[in-house]
Amino acid sequence: MTGPAARVRTALDGDVWRISLDDADTGNAVDLVLAEQLADALAQRPAQARAVLLLSTGRDFCVGADVRVLAATDDLPALVRELSEVWQRVIRAVLYCEVPVVAGVQGSVAGAGIGLLGACDLVVCGRSMKLHPAYGSLGLSPDGGTSWALTRALGAPRALELLLTDGVLHAAEAHTFGLVARLVDDESLTQESTALARSIAAGPVRAMVRTRGLVRRAAIRTLEEQLDDEERLIEESAADPESREAMAALLAGRRPDFRGAG
Repeated sequence: MTGPAARVRTALDGDVWRISLDDADTGNAVDLVLAEQLADALAQRPAQARAVLLLSTGRDFCVGADVRVLAATDDLPALVRELSEVWQRVIRAVLYCEVPVVAGVQGSVAGAGIGLLGACDLVVCGRSMKLHPAYGSLGLSPDGGTSWALTRALGAPRALELLLTDGVLHAAEAHTFGLVARLVDDESLTQESTALARSIAAGPVRAMVRTRGLVRRAAIRTLEEQLDDEERLIEESAADPESREAMAALLAGRRPDFRGAG
C-alpha cells in the first residue's frame, strides 16, 4: 500500500529549509493529511538549516479547513478536535523552532492559515493577499492561534470586528497594522521572501531566537520582568560564539561568518 500523496514539499536550499504547501487545486485547504505532513516537514528540518522558509503553490496560500471534509463527517466535533490537535502541533513547531521562520504569502489566507502566519517570525505578503477568518460563516469559533495572532496585531476591538463580522483584511491593511512585515508585488514574492530567509540564515540565528522570545513575551510582562529576562539572555548571548565572531569581524573590517560560529 502507498501512503497519501505529498501535499507538502520540502527542499534544502543552501542553509534554508524550504517548505511549500503544494495542493493548489484545493487552495491548500487544511485537512488531517496536510496538517500532519506540515507538522512532519517542520520536525524534519535538517541540522544545517539555519532558517525555515514557508511558501505555497497556486493562487492562494491557505484557504483554511477543507469544508467539504467537515461537511461530510458524521461526527463533526470529533473531527474538529482531532484536526485542531494536529494543527496545534504545527503552530507550536513554528513558535518554538530553533531557527527563525519566514513566510511568503499570497492570495487568500483563511481560518487556521491566519494562525500559521501569526506564529511565523517574519511574513512577506504579496499585494493579492487577503485575510478572511471565515469561522463565523461556518458557525465556529477560532482555533490554531488565529484569535491570538489577530488580537496581538490589531488589538481587541479591531480583532473582534473582523471575527464577528466575518470581514476581510487586505494586504495593505495587514501591513499597516503590523500583521505582516513586508508588502511586495506578487511577481517578486518568492524572490523577496527567499532573499530575506537567506539573509536571516547568514546572521546570528541563536541571538535572533533569543530576541524573538523577548519580543513575544514583552506584551504580557511588566518592565521589571522584561529587564530581568533581557539581562539573562544578553549574558547568554555574550557567552555564545556568535558574539565573539561578530566582534572579531567588526574589528577586522570583514563580514562575520556565523555559520562557523559554534
